[in-house]
Amino acid sequence: MEPVIIYEGENFVVINKPAGLAVHAGGSIKTEEALTAWLVARFPEIKNVGDLPAEALLVRRSLGEAGAKAGEPYRPGIVHRLDKETSGVMVIARNQESFEILKQLFKTRQVEKKYIALVHGVITEKSGVINLPVGALKGNGVKRTTREKYGREMKDAVTEFQVLERFSNATLVEVMPKTGRMHQIRVHFAALHHPVVGDRLYGKKEVKSGELGRQFLHAGSLSFSYPGGRRFVFEASLPEDLKSFLASLRKDR
Repeated sequence: MEPVIIYEGENFVVINKPAGLAVHAGGSIKTEEALTAWLVARFPEIKNVGDLPAEALLVRRSLGEAGAKAGEPYRPGIVHRLDKETSGVMVIARNQESFEILKQLFKTRQVEKKYIALVHGVITEKSGVINLPVGALKGNGVKRTTREKYGREMKDAVTEFQVLERFSNATLVEVMPKTGRMHQIRVHFAALHHPVVGDRLYGKKEVKSGELGRQFLHAGSLSFSYPGGRRFVFEASLPEDLKSFLASLRKDR
């Protein structure tokens, strides 16, 4: 399944990323298998857009998989990312000026992000705020933790949520992360003993998660004010696999 273009402008494009597609190469993900390859094929100008000078980006691109394996993944135009198994809205810069602007908006928390997640267990509160630092788990190159005793490079992380619907053993929530730490939503809800349904890294196997085949986490909307005074709001509805999963839970209720 390919990404869907939601918006195509002079300075950036916005896509709806499908679950199962990694944003960039790294680890077992080859360059040609990543979203970045799809983006460069359709928007060649972004190949020189990023954190490094154009010359360095070209060298990195020429390295291909070798560069990725050396810890140098090629990330043209990428100012934020979604986990491989998370679907939804992403914005990609088309030029260096836009890259710097968008990167600063994310850094200064001027981008409003809303996700839809289904988590294990019943959350009785109508809403809540999870304020727990997130850092890399010692001795693990992927997993994150909120427990400072077991983590390193701990950084502040804040996640707000509102309950949308309750089931017998699961809760549908709208999630508004105020920071952008790796795996933030997943590790925050796991810390509350309400891991995201279908999350094989932080979760468990109840609520028919085996039938879903991926984590129930979707980036539903992204909004920000771009220089010039225009306010942008982009949305992506729940994909069919998540809609069907919810329908099955409602049927069994």
